[in-house]
Amino acid sequence: MFGYIYVNEQELKVKELTAYRSFYCGLCRNLHQRYGRTAQLMLNYDLTFVALLLAGLYEPETAVAERRCLPHPVRPHKMAENTAIDYAADMTVLLSYQKLKDNWHDDKSVPGYIGAARLKKDYHRLMERYPRQGRAIEENIRLLGEAEKRQERDIDYVSGLTGRFLAEIYVWQEDIWQDDLRRMGFYLGKFVYLMDALEDAEKDRRRGSYNLFSEAGDVWSEEQEPRYRDMLTSVAAEAARAFERLPVLTHAPILRNVLYSGIWCRYTMVRDGSRRRKRK
Repeated sequence: MFGYIYVNEQELKVKELTAYRSFYCGLCRNLHQRYGRTAQLMLNYDLTFVALLLAGLYEPETAVAERRCLPHPVRPHKMAENTAIDYAADMTVLLSYQKLKDNWHDDKSVPGYIGAARLKKDYHRLMERYPRQGRAIEENIRLLGEAEKRQERDIDYVSGLTGRFLAEIYVWQEDIWQDDLRRMGFYLGKFVYLMDALEDAEKDRRRGSYNLFSEAGDVWSEEQEPRYRDMLTSVAAEAARAFERLPVLTHAPILRNVLYSGIWCRYTMVRDGSRRRKRK
């Protein structure tokens, strides 16, 4: 489901792209060091964005060092370390355990079973540390499963379930910023769910799998695509409004790049890829 909250690299300055990559690589290293290879494989751009956002808002002390890693054994990469990245890693594990467990329950995925088993101990420890976030993830993923079983077609309700648990993930500390962070997470969660459903609509239709848009026909046709783009624009705009109310200075250009450009680059890539496949 994740991977849609990404930067437009072409529009970033070199120092901004370097900073973004230092957070991505830092989160990757953090996951490996604290939770092992299974967690590291669950690295995603969406939680990198959370780490950048929270670091920009709360400005924790950040250290950046150049290190080599398994994917980049020759050339060292800058890797950031701070408490916001620690938090993003913790949330990655909470989400990943539920995703892997669902893969096992829904598809009898052996990798899902093995991965969940490896993360189970860490998951329960994190549930004790973050009960609010953990309960939101568990409850809303359960409700998503029930919605799929009954073939729910209420777009606001289904996409809002992802929004609900991402809203709680975005709230690191329950303070004066929590309302705008929660609102931002909620609408970006809706955006992520809708993008994922649109990208998978044709594949799920062929497989007979549940999808919000499986009965809509070709969602990327010239006639239908504007409707779905407007829907995504509406939820993205709400997330951006919430962001602009936050006093973020550090990393603000990168965060704005994601919100106003990066997510739409990903949208265009998905749309154009689908149209090319249909022409073949």
